[in-house]
Amino acid sequence: MASECEGKSSWPELVGAQGEVAAETIKRENTCITIVDILLEGTIVTADYISTRVRVWVDKNGIVVRVPIIG
Repeated sequence: MASECEGKSSWPELVGAQGEVAAETIKRENTCITIVDILLEGTIVTADYISTRVRVWVDKNGIVVRVPIIG
């Protein structure tokens, strides 16, 4: 599915960063993003695609464990 949101769509450099720092970086680098969810790895989520959302998956210490991508 093509993204309706122009600009950066993934942030591999944020793996290993603090979740809150990652969320702020994503918002700063792509102003189309209106939803940044910080989620504990293993949390059950819906499978819907939202072109203005990024999910930031973190471990129990708040460290990003997956590449954040639009969706």
